[in-house]
Amino acid sequence: MGKRSRKARTGAATAAAAKRPDPAPAPGRRPAPASDRMARGYARGRERDEAARAALEPLAPGERPLAVTIAALLSFAVAAANLILYLAGWEVRGRDPELGGALVVCAVFVLAGAGMWRTRYWAVIGFEVLLGVLIVSAALSLMLASNLGGALLSVAVIVAAGPLFWFLIRAMARIQMPDR
Repeated sequence: MGKRSRKARTGAATAAAAKRPDPAPAPGRRPAPASDRMARGYARGRERDEAARAALEPLAPGERPLAVTIAALLSFAVAAANLILYLAGWEVRGRDPELGGALVVCAVFVLAGAGMWRTRYWAVIGFEVLLGVLIVSAALSLMLASNLGGALLSVAVIVAAGPLFWFLIRAMARIQMPDR
């Protein structure tokens, strides 16, 4: 924590402080100290958190939220598309990609998809990380887009990945809930 200076105010700062009226408390009430206001704010936040948790329903055995199902299928599709494009000889930045790199990407997406299909928290949060990186890179690409096609592609990625990211957050809360 920083300390306040004990130097005396001089000149214009002192004059400005003297001219400022002190806010008057309500009649018969003293103003609450800052620590009390902060404690009340934290208490209100805890109440909102508890209300949100109470509104959540735990997953039934074998239940998978729709957002998690969509994310799992998307993960499998990305893995399959990556493998198909590699086998078709698709060039990345004018070069053929390496087999090891393509297989690692496929393995990561298949692992995430399988974990999400089985409704595992670690898989959903891992996929959230991948979506977050994708959204940030699309936003940076949008800032640097040199043509309309690139800008539209970046916007399409953000529009598609953003809502999925948002809906997976609530799904993660339900996955993590203990049984009541």
